[in-house]
Amino acid sequence: MTTVLRVPEELSARVPAEQRGPGLDRDAVRLLVSRGTAVSHHGFAELPGLLRAGDLLVVNTSPTLAAAVDGRVGHARVVVHFSTRGDAAHGDGRWAVELREPDGRGTTRARTSTHAGSEVRLPGGGLLVLEEPLSARGERLWWARTTADVRGVLREHGRPVRYSYTERDQPLSVYQTVFALPYADGAGSAEMPSAARPFTARTVAELVSRGVQFAPVTLHTGVSSAEAHEPPYAERFAVPAESARLINAVKAGAGRVVAVGTTAVRAVESAAGADGVVRAARGWTELVVTPERGVRVVDGLLTGLHEPEASHLLMLEAVAGRPAVDRSYEEALRGLYLWHEFGDVHLILPEERPHAEHCDSNSW
Repeated sequence: MTTVLRVPEELSARVPAEQRGPGLDRDAVRLLVSRGTAVSHHGFAELPGLLRAGDLLVVNTSPTLAAAVDGRVGHARVVVHFSTRGDAAHGDGRWAVELREPDGRGTTRARTSTHAGSEVRLPGGGLLVLEEPLSARGERLWWARTTADVRGVLREHGRPVRYSYTERDQPLSVYQTVFALPYADGAGSAEMPSAARPFTARTVAELVSRGVQFAPVTLHTGVSSAEAHEPPYAERFAVPAESARLINAVKAGAGRVVAVGTTAVRAVESAAGADGVVRAARGWTELVVTPERGVRVVDGLLTGLHEPEASHLLMLEAVAGRPAVDRSYEEALRGLYLWHEFGDVHLILPEERPHAEHCDSNSW
């Protein structure tokens, strides 16, 4: 994994960009651009000028859920993070959940006393019973059954998942991206697909006017938890036929496929065959994109800045290579870029090399 230095606490983005000063919008964040080991510094509003006609942005349409709910285990207060709904189509009505403890500062800390059979009383009288760990990798996330209507509980009592590096609770609207769509079954992401957060309707309109296209995909992401940094668990995804056709057409031409967020990478790479052709697909993906696996479709990536331990950095290395990731993160630290879901963003583009026929003695 890349050798990123420790991120100072003061580089955590504590509030959304639009709350940092009068007249600011979501796009008032900085944009670090890397092409190989060459790095440049921009504002996010410059993105349309950094892409070109024929490029394609793959965007995740999953909405963010109000996935954090207060509960009680015996007399103890807990916070339940509803992470991922089981596959109801195959008779599994369970939810993958994480139990956390209030830390006295309005946020939560990891709970270490969780075990099979634990019963959580939910608001409205519902009961949640832990059955088994989600995987053999640990006991942070559990499969649980509940007597409650989870959609109703989240609607009436839920709030967005929040970690201690943020300053205060925010309304759910702050965690929705411009690409988020409602799903009839109430599906969504436990944590925001945050790479798309800086986009505004104005930015999208300018990109379209410049000939940049958009391909919607879906990946409903579960909770990551700031302390854990495990590889991603299985998540539900969908790549529509029209998006698959558009991605393949751009790959066959001169355009570049740029994923907006690691979730979009996971979705589109899960739908790609060994031949690099993307086909319509939906279901569950367990794909973990690593440098060893590589990428078959994605040419570039727009993403946030990730903690040194985060498994997402392996995906960045798969797209750009380790030297490029090391160099860009050194620059992000030196330039005091802001981390986490309300922070600045990083655009990874393919390294541009001059064509030999265009080079002469005055080219350098």
